[in-house]
Amino acid sequence: MTRFRSIISRVVALHVVAIGVTSILMPLALYWLLDEAANSLHRDALRAQALTIASFLRPTPGGGGVMLDIPREAQPLYSGDYALYAYAILDAKGNVLFTSRPDDAPLSGANDPLENDSFSRHRSRGTVLIGVNVPRAIGDRLYWIQVGQDLAHRDVIIDDIVASFLPRVAWITFPILLLLLLIDIMIFRRALDPVRAASDTAASIGPTSTDVRLSEQSMPREIVPLVHAVNQALDRLEAGFRAQREFTADMAHELRTPLAIMRARVDTMEEQPLRRSLEADIVNMTRTVNQVLDIAELEAFVVDDSSRADLQNVCADAVAFMAPLVLDSDKTIGLTGAEAPVWVHGHPEALFRAVRNLIENAIRHTPVGGAIEVDVAADGTVRVLDEGPGVPLAERETIFKRFWRRDRARPESRGLGLAIVTRVAAAHGGTISVDDRPGGGAVFTLRLRLA
Repeated sequence: MTRFRSIISRVVALHVVAIGVTSILMPLALYWLLDEAANSLHRDALRAQALTIASFLRPTPGGGGVMLDIPREAQPLYSGDYALYAYAILDAKGNVLFTSRPDDAPLSGANDPLENDSFSRHRSRGTVLIGVNVPRAIGDRLYWIQVGQDLAHRDVIIDDIVASFLPRVAWITFPILLLLLLIDIMIFRRALDPVRAASDTAASIGPTSTDVRLSEQSMPREIVPLVHAVNQALDRLEAGFRAQREFTADMAHELRTPLAIMRARVDTMEEQPLRRSLEADIVNMTRTVNQVLDIAELEAFVVDDSSRADLQNVCADAVAFMAPLVLDSDKTIGLTGAEAPVWVHGHPEALFRAVRNLIENAIRHTPVGGAIEVDVAADGTVRVLDEGPGVPLAERETIFKRFWRRDRARPESRGLGLAIVTRVAAAHGGTISVDDRPGGGAVFTLRLRLA
């Protein structure tokens, strides 16, 4: 059985089946009703004619029978070429006393009792004769007056209407039902507009917009319980997300004080290999704590639409800030590209963090004596080029994930720097990617929107 995932598709499919059944049953039902109405009208007209003929009956002078005196102006109805009606008058035993038929036979068949209110019979030439039996008392005797009508007569138009109903009228029910289907589709689409709006709202909910909820005001009554349950689930997720973010930030803040105390105590130690090793460990731990704080802050970071930053100035500050570390590592760093301000949509401090982390990543992978280049383009693009081993194709997506490290034996990296860059780029509506550098190394490209 085919299953439709769309509500409208299900409704349309069920309506198509309903239309198919209705377009067959409705004409048949209407045909039956019309036929019954036509037969009822025929019988009423025939009874009226029977009463008219009964009014032409007179008792004989001796009282032993009856005589039929049809006025001359009414005779064409029952005889001649016109002959709209046929009649027969029978006594109580069924003997024919008067008839318009040339064979002097009753209108009904031999198996049709006179007590039957109506009758019908098929003639040998294929026509149908319908008639009625009306009892009438003349004096102290009962007589039966039969009046019939040939449905093939040219003046019997109501039967022609019934006969032509199916081929001429019944087919119109199908396009009418199809029109109703199209109207139903429009109605359902209009009714589901709030659901689509709620879907768009739900798609916009992310780490920076955890307070957004689905509207229940214009929602169809049947969907309100689901929307309410989704909003409750979002409330729980927001509470858990906030608790996790606050815990991470609090933990990072609390770690700063013990690290500062450890650094002060290590500084009081005599110069020896152990002191240098401890100092390196404290530097790495402090850097990791700062990155964790950056991640926690960026989870709720939203760039204001009116925020603007000079990308060239941001990169110049980041290069100047990281220059001492680069020189201590026996490497060089340079700023190239645009010299005039490059205004982009963004937050200067957040962009500074992103560029700084890209430079730190380049420092780790550039060999001693190598060079790092930070290139700023007028189209809002920053490229950080190093002379390291490059990034294999299989790792170019995973390196931007948190805590991903190619070499987990290296203590100076915790796999957070590129994750910070990715979060900053996403908050600014930008992108971050990596490619091979011609001649060896990697090129990290941060693309931002011009202001």
